[in-house]
Amino acid sequence: MSHLLLAQWRSMTADESDLLVKSSQLSAFIMQTIEDISWAGFYWKRQGQLVVGAYQGPVACTRIALDKGVCGNCFTTGKVQIVDDVHSFAGHIACDINSASEVVYPLFYDDRCIGVFDIDSYKLARFDETIVKEIELICKDFMLTTDFTLINHW
Repeated sequence: MSHLLLAQWRSMTADESDLLVKSSQLSAFIMQTIEDISWAGFYWKRQGQLVVGAYQGPVACTRIALDKGVCGNCFTTGKVQIVDDVHSFAGHIACDINSASEVVYPLFYDDRCIGVFDIDSYKLARFDETIVKEIELICKDFMLTTDFTLINHW
């Protein structure tokens, strides 16, 4: 597997640790470097629900219950969710009716899930094992190199 995206991400963000800057950059980076992506962004746990953070793409659902949709399932299980056809996923939340497939990554800080990174596509079965693993490595790097002290103010 090529780690070209990971290397590019690390090079671009090597001297940056600010949560707002890096979350904005990661959303834009995914949208610009991966083909057939319609939405990429963050949902953070706040006030007992997932609340939209930095993202790129069409208008998004602003709040998601922790037990709803692909993002909620990812958050509660703590496992990457890969959905080849969102219309066959029971409980899928259609923020964008044109969305066809989705991958969502749990984001862990101090051994607890604090949010998810969500990527959508208008193409069915868009996310193969190679790209899923590559983005997972980027998400892990994001979590290890980002300053989360700001999150205490949420």
